[in-house]
Amino acid sequence: MARKKIKLAFITNDSQRKATFKKRRKGLMKKVSELSTLCGVDSCAILYSPYENQPDVWPNHSGVHRVVEQYRRMPEMEQNKKMMNNESFIRQRTMKANYQLKKQLVENREKDVNMLMYQCLAGRGLQNLMMADLNDLGWMVDQNLKDINKRIDSLKKAPMEQGESSKRVHENAGLQEGKHGMNLGGDEVIHRPQWFNEWMNAPSEQMGFGHGDEVMMPFNNANNNDGNIFHGGFFP
Repeated sequence: MARKKIKLAFITNDSQRKATFKKRRKGLMKKVSELSTLCGVDSCAILYSPYENQPDVWPNHSGVHRVVEQYRRMPEMEQNKKMMNNESFIRQRTMKANYQLKKQLVENREKDVNMLMYQCLAGRGLQNLMMADLNDLGWMVDQNLKDINKRIDSLKKAPMEQGESSKRVHENAGLQEGKHGMNLGGDEVIHRPQWFNEWMNAPSEQMGFGHGDEVMMPFNNANNNDGNIFHGGFFP
């Protein structure tokens, strides 16, 4: 069950105000102790009340004097840098509320103008509109046109980038094919046998001359065990 939201206002009932003070004083001291223990910071608390003669302090009197002296040794500008009293707190809350209010007013105005634009597209006339409404409507139309043009440009760039990527893929594929065969200008590729590639890489070691003028070719390899390059009826 959600806790009921408490209204921050002065409690007029004396007994209820005293009970609330004792309860929240205990919670405040506990929070200061937790902050000092968990974060390792120097902190103290001094709390005066009309219900007791002596103020409540945390952690003790010596600890309070040590923290207060440390604060007094700071420059005056540093002392007031993050100091907050009731007036400054209310001023800060008021500025924050005004900012949120202005932001909400702008959002509501944009929604109203957007609805007006769609009504005009549906056939509503512009005769009864004020000058401020017309100016805001023109601004809204310009913003929508800019968004549409950006979307069109992005859609135009996408096919071009895709085409360039496909072209690079085809070029890389052509280079890979060139390592294994010769392209004749079309899709057909001539694949050379292994002995021819080895002979082209080191012709001086694998090619020589006999006693006459004949050329001796290294056809005897694992792929051609009979030593004949030609196979058929004419070359037994």
